[in-house]
Amino acid sequence: MYSLDINFLKDRPQNQQPKDKNGIKIRLPVGNLTPIYLGVALGVIFPGLVSGGWWLLQAKNLELEQKTAQLDQENKRLDTAIGNIKRIRQETKQVKTETQALVTVFDQIRPWSAMLQDLRDRIPASVQIETIKQTPPITADKGQPSPNPAGGIEISGLARSFNDVNDFLLTLQQSRFLKSTDSRIITAELVNAPLPPNSNNTNASIPPPQVVKYTIQASLSDIPASDLIRELEQKGTVGLVTRIRSIQQTGVISK
Repeated sequence: MYSLDINFLKDRPQNQQPKDKNGIKIRLPVGNLTPIYLGVALGVIFPGLVSGGWWLLQAKNLELEQKTAQLDQENKRLDTAIGNIKRIRQETKQVKTETQALVTVFDQIRPWSAMLQDLRDRIPASVQIETIKQTPPITADKGQPSPNPAGGIEISGLARSFNDVNDFLLTLQQSRFLKSTDSRIITAELVNAPLPPNSNNTNASIPPPQVVKYTIQASLSDIPASDLIRELEQKGTVGLVTRIRSIQQTGVISK
């Protein structure tokens, strides 16, 4: 005899394994499902993070481009400002050069009124001056520039003796308006003293006295006029002194 062992529990729906369309059974995982949930979450979140990061990078790039454009504009403005500053500096340098040249010429002025007054104060009583004339600069060597572009003066006259001419030369060498090393006697000779214009000495038996006819040359000093303020004031050259002091206040000439 055979016995039939039929298990009806296996045929119940809850105990049957699911099958796919092809009839293959699909086993569902049993146990802890957390890794699956994490995988699904990462699969959803990661693309969002990538998209958000890309958007942030785009925004940052746009911001950097705007800053770059602003910096380019600022750079152009600074280049223009630097060019203007360089031009102003060049113009200022040119003005300073021209001003310094003008001041140098101005500082070489030797007023004749002051020099003539200086001669009057220094001439001995036994010496007479007939003529004073300005002489061109004297060159030391042919073809070389003059060591003293201010030139000089030539004084001619009469003196009672040779010693008087020497004394006159020594007093001239002490003048700050003249260069002592370039002051010298050119000629000195005995001549008859000139008679007064209205006198008649044709029948006179007494010969006229002898005097010394001299010529002295001297070079003008190269000391700046700004260093001769005290001498100029003493000789009454007020206008030049006032101008020099005005220039000194501007700082172009040092005091």
